[in-house]
Amino acid sequence: MTEMRISNPEANFVANEADIIDELLHLKGAVALELGCGKAEKTRLVAQKASSVLALEVDETQLAKNLGITDLPNVRFAHGGAEKIPATDSNFDIVLMFKSLHHVPTELMDSAFSEIQRVLKPGGVAYISEPVYAGDFNEVLKLFHDEKAVREAAFAAEKRTVASGRLALVTQKFFLQPMHFVNFGQFEEQVLKVTHTEHKLSAETFEKVRSKFNGYMAQEGATFHMPIRVDVLVKQIAI
Repeated sequence: MTEMRISNPEANFVANEADIIDELLHLKGAVALELGCGKAEKTRLVAQKASSVLALEVDETQLAKNLGITDLPNVRFAHGGAEKIPATDSNFDIVLMFKSLHHVPTELMDSAFSEIQRVLKPGGVAYISEPVYAGDFNEVLKLFHDEKAVREAAFAAEKRTVASGRLALVTQKFFLQPMHFVNFGQFEEQVLKVTHTEHKLSAETFEKVRSKFNGYMAQEGATFHMPIRVDVLVKQIAI
């Protein structure tokens, strides 16, 4: 088996994750589960092809907004965390986590993978997308929210899962995801004020973040290329 890598500094392929999903997954007609669906942006992509999607979120504020969505008839939004999935065994063809694994409490990450293995059908796949701790955007982020430890813990939990045989590694894909902000105000709204993490910045830290961000501003705004790692894991069919 190829050694799993947490990062690939040589990765230079720029893509939107929608293209990566199309490349790595067969979503058409699938019964899908999304863990940590957030604002349901990726949920919409998945719902275009999947037969049904159960989209779980632990953030009550965001969940309330998601429950008001009326144009996704094949999606069911519900409260739930990866460590205790409200679903029966062997129920899903695909389980997806878009940059949400490192938000699972560290002590519950192993339980999350046990749950993913439990609810996947034999032969079903888990698509785990995680930000790599590198790049210009990370240089801004770590000034107020340094995720190095939790991202490393998430990857370690993945490696333990693969080593245990509960899930097997199919492939890893590294790419650069473009992110654009027209100004710092947009960054503040979309990043600093997210409801799933309460960022309480002192006036001094806020100014440091704004200064660092503005250092990347050009006439048309600030564009970043966030390095992303995608791990595709499979629940092997028992013989």
